[in-house]
Amino acid sequence: MLTKFETKSNRVKGLSFHSKRPWILASLHSGVIQLWDYRMGSLIDRFDEHDGPVRGLHFHKLQPLFVSGGDDYKIKVWNYKTHRCLFTLLGHLDYIRTVQFHDEHPWIVSASDDQTIRIWNWQSRTCISALTGHNHFVMSASFHPKEDLLVSASLDQTVRVWDISALRKKVAPADDILHLSQMNSDFFVGIDAVVKYVLEGHDRGVNWASFHPTLPLIVSGADDRQVKLWRMNDTKAWEVDTLRGHTNNVSCVMFHAKMEIIVSNSEDKSIRIWDATKRTGIQTFRREHDRFWILAAHPEMNLFAAGHDSGMIVFKLERERPAFTVSGDVLYYVKDRFLRLHEFSTQKDNQVVPIRRPGSINLNQGPRAMSYSPTENAVLICSDLDGGSYELYIVTEEMAGRGDYIQEAKKGAGGSAVFIARNRFAVLDRSSNQVVVKNLKNEIVKKCLLPIVTDAIFYAGTGNVLCRAEDRVAIFDLQQRIVLGELQTQSVKYVVWSSDMESVALLSKLAIVIANKKLVHRFTLHETIRVKSGAWDDNGVFIYTTVNHIKYCLPNGDSGIIRTLDVPVYITKVSGSNICCLDRDGKNLAISIDATEYIFKLSLLRKRYDRVMGMIRNSQLCGQAVIAYLQQKGFPEVALHFVKDEKTRFSLALDSGNIQIAVASAKEIDDKDHWYRLGIEALRQGNTSIVEYAYQRTKNFERLSFLYLVTGNMEKLSKMLRIAEIKNDIMGQFHNALYLGDIQERVRILENAGQLPLAYVTAVAHGLKEVADRLATELGENLPTLPEGRVRSLLMPPAPLMCGGDWPLLRVMRGIFDNGLDMGTVGQEEEEDATGADWGDEELDIVDMEREMQNGDVTADFADAEANEENEEEGGWDLEDLELPPDVDTPKAVGNARSSLFVVPTPGMPVSQIWIQKSSLAGEHVAAGNFDTAMRLLSRQLAIKNFVPLKPLFMDTYMGSHTYVHALSTAPVISIAVEKGWNESASPNVKGPPALVFKFLQMDEKLKAAYRATTEGKFLEALRQFINILHTIPLIVVDTRREVDEVRELIEIAREYVLGLKIELKRKEIKDNLVRQQELAAYFTNCKLQKSHMRLVLTSAMTICYKGGNFSTAANFARMLLEGSPTDAQAKKARQLLQHCGDKKDVNQLNYDYRNPFVVCGETFVPIYRGQKDVSCPYCGARFVPAIRDQLCAVCELAVVGADASGLLCSATQMR
Repeated sequence: MLTKFETKSNRVKGLSFHSKRPWILASLHSGVIQLWDYRMGSLIDRFDEHDGPVRGLHFHKLQPLFVSGGDDYKIKVWNYKTHRCLFTLLGHLDYIRTVQFHDEHPWIVSASDDQTIRIWNWQSRTCISALTGHNHFVMSASFHPKEDLLVSASLDQTVRVWDISALRKKVAPADDILHLSQMNSDFFVGIDAVVKYVLEGHDRGVNWASFHPTLPLIVSGADDRQVKLWRMNDTKAWEVDTLRGHTNNVSCVMFHAKMEIIVSNSEDKSIRIWDATKRTGIQTFRREHDRFWILAAHPEMNLFAAGHDSGMIVFKLERERPAFTVSGDVLYYVKDRFLRLHEFSTQKDNQVVPIRRPGSINLNQGPRAMSYSPTENAVLICSDLDGGSYELYIVTEEMAGRGDYIQEAKKGAGGSAVFIARNRFAVLDRSSNQVVVKNLKNEIVKKCLLPIVTDAIFYAGTGNVLCRAEDRVAIFDLQQRIVLGELQTQSVKYVVWSSDMESVALLSKLAIVIANKKLVHRFTLHETIRVKSGAWDDNGVFIYTTVNHIKYCLPNGDSGIIRTLDVPVYITKVSGSNICCLDRDGKNLAISIDATEYIFKLSLLRKRYDRVMGMIRNSQLCGQAVIAYLQQKGFPEVALHFVKDEKTRFSLALDSGNIQIAVASAKEIDDKDHWYRLGIEALRQGNTSIVEYAYQRTKNFERLSFLYLVTGNMEKLSKMLRIAEIKNDIMGQFHNALYLGDIQERVRILENAGQLPLAYVTAVAHGLKEVADRLATELGENLPTLPEGRVRSLLMPPAPLMCGGDWPLLRVMRGIFDNGLDMGTVGQEEEEDATGADWGDEELDIVDMEREMQNGDVTADFADAEANEENEEEGGWDLEDLELPPDVDTPKAVGNARSSLFVVPTPGMPVSQIWIQKSSLAGEHVAAGNFDTAMRLLSRQLAIKNFVPLKPLFMDTYMGSHTYVHALSTAPVISIAVEKGWNESASPNVKGPPALVFKFLQMDEKLKAAYRATTEGKFLEALRQFINILHTIPLIVVDTRREVDEVRELIEIAREYVLGLKIELKRKEIKDNLVRQQELAAYFTNCKLQKSHMRLVLTSAMTICYKGGNFSTAANFARMLLEGSPTDAQAKKARQLLQHCGDKKDVNQLNYDYRNPFVVCGETFVPIYRGQKDVSCPYCGARFVPAIRDQLCAVCELAVVGADASGLLCSATQMR
């Protein structure tokens, strides 16, 4: 049995597969109906209108309907698209056991404990026939798939076959309504359906009966634990055979639609498979605790489902993947017990040789894998027969096309067999974990012991095999007997090599690992549904199939969907836009695909821009996915050519630095936010005219004034002052006067605003004596006093470094996309002069403020400012005697005539971003300034939750990995990332890892300092230093595996000392509890410390216990001290104590047993003896009682106790 899907729920009593979609309905004993997608493993919907268990369930074959019947005596018909019950059929007087739709007619048949079977017309919603005759509960009833028959099973120990051909006359809904009265009068006569056969033979009640889909056979299962097979003809029916084996009531039984087998399940917790021809058991599948109640078969696929006490399982009986092997233009595959040959070029398909004599049915014993030697025309076929075996066939020319040619295959035992040379093949011997190399005569040439425990081998080039273990794969050279490469990966099922043997795809159930020929990992692709097959195309792209898609995988790990599949297929070869494949029936198919998308992405990846240009011009390549991909990969200028939406064009134009298109789009959108974003980008490029225009459109006068200040445009700044005056914007006036350095204007503004003291101080500070005297007279006694002895400094704006104009641009070559994709109008394309090639010829309508005011644009918001000008015909501020036309030329996007030769260079990737691209080391993420990703890594790797102690370490690491350069006095400081091991000869394109301030060698110095503090009895200082070590280690990066082990050892040392020191400090806090003091002193001796420190701890514990009257415990510590090479003074003291204690017992009972190994809880300081449950800190490894789970570790003060974590990563070698 191959389990495909499994659920956990209440007891499942009814099941039904959808005929087209990967859905299954399950009705539960709790009354809930669940709709599952068994392919994705997800619950789609649930229906819970029934009151009590639902036992019967069935999907309609064509309509979006299903029917259910339950213990509430109701039959409900549901529409799963609208998620509601359409109607309820009432009529049964007891529990309803089964319900079923008819495949052709609008009928539903139901079986009930009221001893009747009813047939309903679901279109007219009426009962059209009631079948009586059973004298006990009717347990099941079902239509024949093709004939007008119905079979029912009852607890009256009979199976009945009913003839319902008379019902055909009652199909029309009108006839049903007219016939209601007649039907009611004939309720007990049943003229529409008559009993054709009554099958008696079971000794107990019959639970299930079902028809064979094509043959005149019936199978039934009963409480007598037997499965019976019946045959019928036109006049009679009789028992054929009885299948015995179940040890409890048989719940359900049915025929397999395509194979001559019977499937049954039972309350004995088993599913049994029977050979319907030989009437013998083939296989049995058992569950440990769950009884089985129901079976369902998929109407079109080789799938079964079984419901049990705690859920259901969806399963296959055998693999459907055809065995095949490809070499060049030739495909060998197995179909219908024949080895067949298919030529891709000519599409010829021939039987070659029969591979096995027809015998008894053996599930999952057919061909599983194949290998082919083209020079010798030899084929190896592997199967699971007899625990694993192979057959070797030599295909000659006379055999091709002759299906009757019989060749005796050379056979042998082995888990796997593959050709490794022209006339040599390797066979895996699992029992001895070795490969046996044989020749074409099936003779052993040599044996090689494998380096890892191997359960399968695959071809890996001449003389090499790829060995698959449970958690890894390795390439082994059988000649030199060395491992050429190794890679950790889980459960590889299939191996696909590229044609040049440079790349390999390792296919597992839900993932694809791509590696090179030495098994160096490139990337891993994860899927949510099962991966089925794959092949490499001529461009180095891996094409693969899942259950319902054909997908592609590019050399950089990008993937996408090519097309959807109705049924799973297995790719044999990819040739251009055609995919050759096999389906589950062994038919050769050729599927045409549109490869445009992945060829486009591959061309971008390989920088084949000429091909990219051609595809953009000629193909219909578009869509949000392509745009997002181009943007993600740094080609927003290419994405621009696919986009019509102005908002998207605007965003892409900003990303690519194309101010021209951004301005055009902003004018179309005319939204304040977009003008603001345009201003930011234009300011970044130094294009001040565009910045000015953007600020004018948004009427952002504060930013506009500041722009004029930094560009030194004093004329326009003066106009901004007048505008602020008209707006009566006091702060705006003052700021503009400040920017202009106009002292008299500032004094006037302050005076008009009523700020006479400020106006006076400003006038005095700037030497305006006459104004100051006048203001002093007005202030009188309120005259402010100025501080004496202070040197006055004038508040004047600095002169701008560069006045006016746009920033100079770099001279760069126009890119391939700029030259080839400038798609203007048809008329412009015909003109091949300089105008057509110029980038900066777009009109932007940028005007100066004075002209805007004259035209009423800017000042429209201020129309209410002066009421006395309401009646003037001229709708603007008449500030100057200038009459400007309304259409004013706007500045061009680039500032000079040679602008067509300039583009903004694309910014490179910062070194700090390069550091984190492929790194999972938290220290490198911190050094790059990505604190959030570093915290997520530490949380995932070490379950660290408390980052407060790490904040200063984060800051030190980040600051220490960067240096800072002052370029200009007015420019911001430039931050430069510092690389580890940099030298002048290093390539500028190769960036090393960050230089970290915390190094492992420093930890050695810190450890020595902490040891020294411990020896001197400075426990608080020692504790601080050991905790600092624990806090620093997560940010350390080391180079070798040996250093990784040393880091882990350092964590253990620091943990033991922190725990011991905390115990000792706790002991010193306790003054009044002598027993607890002795216990804590005893626990301190259990910590793994340096010998010198252990001697001090033992001496202390010995003394404390002796003074507390616990002589036996003190004597034990004395003996431990003597065993640890003590000093003379310590040894003398220990011997004296031993002599004095003698055989004295302990006065107090301590929670301490030195004979029983234990660890100390880091929070409660109580012993956890061997065998007791505990939880540990995922970082430092400190142990705690279970009650401390999910709390912060008291030892390292960082991680959550008992949380799941992947483990410390502190070296790049751990990720290879």
